[in-house]
Amino acid sequence: MNYMNVLSLLGGIVLFLFGITTMSSSLQKIAGGKLEETLEKLAGNKYKGFLFGLTVTAIIQSSTATTVMVVGFVNAGVMRLAQTAGIIIGANLGTTATAQILRLGDISSTHPVLQLLRPSGLTPIFLVLGFLLYLTGKRRRRRDIGSVMIGFGIMFTGMMTMEAAVSPLRESELFRELFVRFSNPFLGLLAGIIVTAIIQSSTASVGILQAVSTTGLIPFSAAAPIILGQNVGTCFTALISSIGTNKNARRAAFIHLFYNVFGAALFLALILILRPGSFISFWETPTNRGMIANFHAFFNIICCVVGLPFAEKLVKMSERAVKKVKEEEDQEASFIDDRFLNTPTVALEQARAAVQQMAKNVSGSVATATELTFSFDQKAMQHVLEVEDGLDRMEVRLGSYFVRLANRNLGKKESALLSELIHVVGDFERIGDYTVNIAESAADIAASGMTYSETAQNELLVVFTAVQDIMNITLEVYKKRDPDAILRVEPLEEVIDMLTKTVKSRHIERLKQGNCSIEGGTILLETLVNLERIADHCSNVAATVSHTYGHHEYESFDVHAQKRSLHMGENQEFTRRFEELSDVYLKILDGNAAT
Repeated sequence: MNYMNVLSLLGGIVLFLFGITTMSSSLQKIAGGKLEETLEKLAGNKYKGFLFGLTVTAIIQSSTATTVMVVGFVNAGVMRLAQTAGIIIGANLGTTATAQILRLGDISSTHPVLQLLRPSGLTPIFLVLGFLLYLTGKRRRRRDIGSVMIGFGIMFTGMMTMEAAVSPLRESELFRELFVRFSNPFLGLLAGIIVTAIIQSSTASVGILQAVSTTGLIPFSAAAPIILGQNVGTCFTALISSIGTNKNARRAAFIHLFYNVFGAALFLALILILRPGSFISFWETPTNRGMIANFHAFFNIICCVVGLPFAEKLVKMSERAVKKVKEEEDQEASFIDDRFLNTPTVALEQARAAVQQMAKNVSGSVATATELTFSFDQKAMQHVLEVEDGLDRMEVRLGSYFVRLANRNLGKKESALLSELIHVVGDFERIGDYTVNIAESAADIAASGMTYSETAQNELLVVFTAVQDIMNITLEVYKKRDPDAILRVEPLEEVIDMLTKTVKSRHIERLKQGNCSIEGGTILLETLVNLERIADHCSNVAATVSHTYGHHEYESFDVHAQKRSLHMGENQEFTRRFEELSDVYLKILDGNAAT
């Protein structure tokens, strides 16, 4: 084997890895939109989790990707630790699909149809069809399918290149001796661990082993422990991925490690105790791609059968390995996890979950500011300031995350969701700013010793109630992606505008009559302005949601144009809701004023 063969081998490995990566990433794009939805439906049943892990890994062709995604979901709080064991066990079995595909290279029949199933026949078919789909596909999904086929073609090309590069080794006594040494189970296990840990893919590691097996020099006794080591080596990616995560995410990575080590140890013990060479006829015979694929599948099936009933034990072992510690976890930050960037659809949904948490926090802060206005408390004031600090930090983090997401190859749907998030984050952050202004006005009133008149307090309470109502509706329509969000929010925003104008005019009349102080009146008017602006931003959020998920197609997103179209009086539903809400809140306002 000369230096040209070595270069060809390295080139074949690179092509093989690149093909798997291309195929896997494209499959993740196709399936990504369903992953989040399916995960949310998992009820903690280990058998459902097993089927999910099996299916997803068989689709995206990477147990490592599935496990890293699981670590990210646990870190984000989307998934409970108890759900992870079944998914990880299923992922290990799902990863055997690629080896079964690669065994097609063992087909030796001269029948034309069977010849087409060999890598040499499938490669040009996949590459040509994939290229045509990618080149002519107007829709993102069609181009992704083309990328999957191209990935398959490149993977097969790499496989054939590796096979051609190692073919001279058939005559090498040194190479034969090397693999005879790997018949020592411990050396074979160690080799599998090291190679897989380096290339971070058990699928690729098994594929490379299948390619080298074409030399006819690898006895099955050497291949078996190497495959056991490959299953352990694949754990390192998840362990590295868990660095810096919360304790449950680290535990999920340890569940993966414990399960794979347990399986490898079980089979290694059987090899040492039973001495399979004495009763398995093919134990010392040269292996091939099919035998490697079958043992890989057999090993993982047995591990699943033995391990799945003890999934809860794996969870308890991980809890003992990663002790409980007192730690402050940034819930919003855990949602925006870089592990999800390779699956933009999931990353966007996780970012949306972080924005929903922002919205809940700011809504609670508005309620606290309401209490401060009528009964000031320094601890509550500090809480409002802390929420605002968190909102500011989150806006910066999300902004950076959105930039990294925008650099990914996003489809039309993903780009629309990213645009929605960018708009909405700014609106919720601004609501936090106006809430702080209201709280500071309350602090000024308390510090000066002034109090609002009973009439002013009653009128303010009506406006605060309306603002809290519009916040609650906004959170609901944002969470549900309501295409009619603007019709639910904008009428109440108009009512709040009307209420603030009414309260302002009544307060000015009281000022003229000398019933209120100038200083107190100024603070009251500032509070009303901030309440009105909170309602405006709620309306902006609703307009964004309607634009993103509604049935109307806009050439460009213009919040004000969308609102103006409602105020023209042509939308009867908007008019009806506005009139109903006006009657309700004005009656309350007049009733409070009378008391």
